Order: sequence, then structure tokens, then C-alpha cells
Amino acid sequence: MLREGYRLIAGVDEAGRGAWAGPLTAAAVILPPVAYADPRLFAGVADSKQLTPRARERLARLIHARAAAVGVAHASPREIDEYGIAAAGRLTMHRALRRLRLDPDHVIVDAFPLDPASRFADRQTAVIRADATCLAVAAASICAKVARDRLMRQLGRRFPDYAFQRNKGYGTARHRSALRSLGPIALHRQSFAPVREAHAAHSLALAV
Repeated sequence: MLREGYRLIAGVDEAGRGAWAGPLTAAAVILPPVAYADPRLFAGVADSKQLTPRARERLARLIHARAAAVGVAHASPREIDEYGIAAAGRLTMHRALRRLRLDPDHVIVDAFPLDPASRFADRQTAVIRADATCLAVAAASICAKVARDRLMRQLGRRFPDYAFQRNKGYGTARHRSALRSLGPIALHRQSFAPVREAHAAHSLALAV
């Protein structure tokens, strides 16, 4: 992209797509052009799924300190239920881009393109596994994951029965068990099949 004359390239990625509870989170990151010439500036930045939680936290601090701009945004469980996960993902990515303090001249997204109505739609490239091949998207994946994990840990302290601080809203055995015994709360994505099934099982148990 730099060879094509773009200077402010935003990488965008999301976290929490497959979770049963909590928000969908997206981050947009614009790295300074020098980052692509000197890999030492962001050494260690890679697809967040390949990193340990401690490494992600350290690298997120580095990215926020050295990036030209970072934007993070969320879509609520209610929005996910109302719009569907794909549309909520596009909405969240657009929100993250709008929170950048700089206006990107091109956007690289990981697999899922932005809404055609987005003002960024005519300056985007969707790349499969961009978090593994594009430094800015890898940085965005880290920032999105760290921001969402921090929020889920906070929610875990408020709702300890669901162990969000450990499962981050994903479908672990303990999470499924809590859903069946206690039922879902507002943080759960009611449109997701495992949540609906657990809700039905909980309602049936109460009726017996």
C-alpha cells in the first residue's frame, strides 16, 4: 500500500465474534510510515491469537504509545441480536475508524469488508488472514482483544457466577452450566443458539 502512495493506512480487526456474552469489539490502528521501514519499532506485534495474554498487554501499551492513531469501539449484545453478528461487526469497525484522530487514506480489514454505505467503503481492501500478513491489522487485533478482555474481566467481577474473567464470554463447560442453572442475563447474546438452548433448559427446569 505504501508503494501505491498511501501514507495513513488503517488496519482494522475485531474480537469476540464467537463469544456467547459480552460486546463485539473492534480496533483501528494507523502506524507511522517509519514502522514499515524499521520493524524494531513494533517488534513482536503479530496476530493476537498467537500471543500470550501477558504479551498482548505489553504490546497493546506499545501500540498505543507509538501508533499514529488508535480507535477502539464496541457493539453491545443487544445490537448483535438486533442486527446480526456480521452487520454488528461492520458497525463496530466503522465506529473504531471514526474514533481515530487521523482520517486514513486507505483501510485494510481482516476478511470482512465494511458496509458499502460506510464513508470508508471506497478506500478499503479486505484481506483473508490480514492479521497474519499486515502489521497494522495485527496491531488492531491486539488492541481489540486486550480492550475486550479488560472489559470482560470487569464484568466478571460484577457477575461472578458466569466466570467472565476466565472465559471472556466464550462457551466453556462452566459457562454453559451457569447458563442452564441461572439462565442468561442482559450481557448474553440471546440470538445465539447455545444461549437460546440454555435459556430453554433453564425455563423448563423452573417449570418442573
